[in-house]
Amino acid sequence: MFQSRQTDQQIIWYDDALIISPTSEHFSGDYWQQAGKVLGSAQGRGTTWFVQLETISAALRHYRRGGLFGKLVKDHYWFAGWENTRCYQELMLLKHLRESGVNVPRPIAARAKKRTLCYQADILSEKIANARDLVTILQDSSLSAEIYRSIGAQIRLMHNAGVNHTDLNIHNILLDSEYKVWIIDFDKCQQQSGVEWQAKNLDRLLRSFNKELSKRAIHWQLSDWQALLEGYQGGQL
Repeated sequence: MFQSRQTDQQIIWYDDALIISPTSEHFSGDYWQQAGKVLGSAQGRGTTWFVQLETISAALRHYRRGGLFGKLVKDHYWFAGWENTRCYQELMLLKHLRESGVNVPRPIAARAKKRTLCYQADILSEKIANARDLVTILQDSSLSAEIYRSIGAQIRLMHNAGVNHTDLNIHNILLDSEYKVWIIDFDKCQQQSGVEWQAKNLDRLLRSFNKELSKRAIHWQLSDWQALLEGYQGGQL
């Protein structure tokens, strides 16, 4: 159960077992740099900071828009209530997925800050230790059919939990040093009824493999996809 701290213009939700009394500063990369607790960073739409909390390593991400509209309005979203903010939705989705047995980062805290009719948002989630995404791994070497079956099984668990990952690609699937499969980046994702969207998730993932194969010559072939589907359809975890 998340705790919350709210003012007229801001709300912070947090798991007090993972972070102690977070303030606005905890959602600033400058704060962590000055505290000497930055472990690293990654570039995407913006900078994701990897920071050391009291009990856990975390990834701090500021919500930014993509696409053409994102060039005009970088990080503001229409405010329609605190629980409709993207950070709260992602925090709750991660909680639901973990309770459903899916390997996703632990949700730590989120902050939404109101700006007149709009809001800005940030999220802190668990940094998966010693993990790399499939793109990075497959540039170096191929993976066994057993690992692909494990990837498929995790996607099946996610779908069984009713979660539509609208940006499922091989950048968002990680393997740690024990070859445990993790799924990340659930911004704009949602719980959804029906099943037609599940095939669309898989189609998007297959396109991602093929795209990276043409761009980077990754160590991947169609038989690997068949192993993934075996795991998805009921293979080994």
